[in-house]
Amino acid sequence: MTTLAWWHCFAGIAGDMALGSLVDAGADVDVVERELSALPIGGWRIEARQELRGGLACTSMVVHTRETSVVRTHGHIAGIITEARLPDRVRERALATFARLAEVEGRLHRRPPDRVHFHEVGGLDAIVDVVGTCIALELLGIDEVHASAVAQGRGMVRSAHGLLPVPAPAVVELLVDAPTYGVDVAHELTTPTGAALLSALSRGWGPLPRMRVTASGYGAGTRELDQIPNVLQVVVGEALDAGPGPDAGQPLVLLEANVDDVTGEVLADTIAALLAAGAHDAWVTPIVGKKGRPAHVVSTLVDVAGAVRARGVMAEQTGTLGVRGSQVQRWPAARTVEYVEVHGHSVRIKRAAGRVKAEHDDAAKAAARLGLPVREVLRRAEEAAAALDGMAAPPPAGPPQE
Repeated sequence: MTTLAWWHCFAGIAGDMALGSLVDAGADVDVVERELSALPIGGWRIEARQELRGGLACTSMVVHTRETSVVRTHGHIAGIITEARLPDRVRERALATFARLAEVEGRLHRRPPDRVHFHEVGGLDAIVDVVGTCIALELLGIDEVHASAVAQGRGMVRSAHGLLPVPAPAVVELLVDAPTYGVDVAHELTTPTGAALLSALSRGWGPLPRMRVTASGYGAGTRELDQIPNVLQVVVGEALDAGPGPDAGQPLVLLEANVDDVTGEVLADTIAALLAAGAHDAWVTPIVGKKGRPAHVVSTLVDVAGAVRARGVMAEQTGTLGVRGSQVQRWPAARTVEYVEVHGHSVRIKRAAGRVKAEHDDAAKAAARLGLPVREVLRRAEEAAAALDGMAAPPPAGPPQE
C-alpha cells in the first residue's frame, strides 16, 4: 500500500510550515529532534508550539539557533547531510531539495551549483527545517508527496541581495511547470525553502488524490493574516486506485455565507449576479443565526475554475466578511434543449429521460403577449414537445383568447 501526503498550499508553503504540518499530523517531534542530532552541526534546538491561525488549531515549529551570519555553499550543506547517519530516503530527499535550490540559484546568479552561496536557505534554521521535514515524512511512512496549486503573495521581501519582488525569483524558477496563483496578500507566502521542498519531492499536483485518509495536520506560518488562515494543511492516507471511480460525479465547489443584515432585495440581486457570473445554481435558505437573529445562508454551486470569481461576487453583493467553501460532486441527468412554437412564440424545452419540461421564463414571455395564463402556455409547450416525439397527440388548440 502506497502512503501519500498531500500538502494544501492555499496560504503558500515554507520550511517551518511543512515541518509543523507533519508534526501536527502525528510525527513525533522528539524523534525528529533526535534524528536531527545526527547532523554534524550544533547550536540549535527545535520547539513545537500549539497555536491558532485564523481560528484553526495548528503547530508552529520554532528553530532556536545561536549563529547569525554563517554563509554556506551547496557543497558544504551536501557534505553535512551526507556525513550524517540518516535513513537512506531521508538523506536522498534532503539532498534533492538542496540540489534543486543550488540549480536554480546557480542559474539566477550565473554560478556553478556547487559554488552557490546559500544565504537565508543556508542557515541552521533552513537546514533543520528541510532535513526535519524529510525525517517527519519518514516517520509517517510517506511514500509519495503530492501538492495542490501553490498560493503566492505580493509586494517586496528583504534578502541578502537587497529587496526582491514577491514571489521571489528563486520561488518562480523552482515552481516552473507547477500550478501556482497569486492572492491579494501583501506578504511572502511561499518561501524558497518551501518551494524547493515541493519542487524536489512532489510527485503530482492538483486536488486531493484518491486516498483513504488516516491523518491530517496544520503547520503555522509566522504571522496572522486577515484574508486567510496562515497555515499549510497536510492530508495523509493510503492511496486508492488511480483515476476517478465509475460513479464519480462532476466536481464542483459549494460556496456559502451567513448574512443577517441583508435585505430581501439584495438577496435576490445576489442570486442573479451569481448566476450571471456562471454559477450552476444559487439559492437562499432562512436560518436563525447567532444571538437569535433571523438570518440567511446564501449558497451557490460553481465550477472549480470559477470559485474565485463567484466568491468575489458573493462578498461584493452581500458585504459578508467571510465565505466558506467545500468540494462536492453532482450527477446531472443528460438533457437536450429544443424549441417548440406556441401560437407563433418560441419556447425552450428541456428533454431528459422520461421527462419533458418547458422553460418557465420563455413561457412567461409568451403568456404575457398571448394573454394566457403561464400554466396554460407551459402545458401547450410540453404537449407540442410530446407530439414531436410521438409520445402523445396534442388536442386541437384554439386561437389565443383576446
